[in-house]
Amino acid sequence: MSKSGTCYYSVLEICEQASPSEIREAYRRQALKWHPDRWMKNPNVSGEAKKRFQQIQEAYSVLSDKGKRKIYDAGLLGLLTDDDDEGFLNFMQEMVLMMQNVESKEGNSLEDLQGSLMDMMAEDERRIFGFEWDSSQNAKKRARFC
Repeated sequence: MSKSGTCYYSVLEICEQASPSEIREAYRRQALKWHPDRWMKNPNVSGEAKKRFQQIQEAYSVLSDKGKRKIYDAGLLGLLTDDDDEGFLNFMQEMVLMMQNVESKEGNSLEDLQGSLMDMMAEDERRIFGFEWDSSQNAKKRARFC
């Protein structure tokens, strides 16, 4: 899912197995259809057209980039920000490849591995911000923060 909660594949109206040329074709088709200049005379639709056009551009920028697409397909795109450098993007791509290799060898699902990664990141954040396990509680229970 995108930052706005929509599926990039559905925004471009393509399947997840679409080739780069199919992605480019779908982008052009949708961009022409929803370009804001085309809808300027109709103020009722112009706001929607501008929003859709931005979603189309966002979807294309991710799906047309091999690395970003792999990260998106793994469900990890939300971990990236606009300020992330090339090194972090390369790291995330490598993580996705490792997760795919482990999945094929051990039979773990990509979702299980993604959950493990999220748990590790949450644990690191607790340590960074000074939240530790409550030793008086059962070791399996996690501290809750509101």
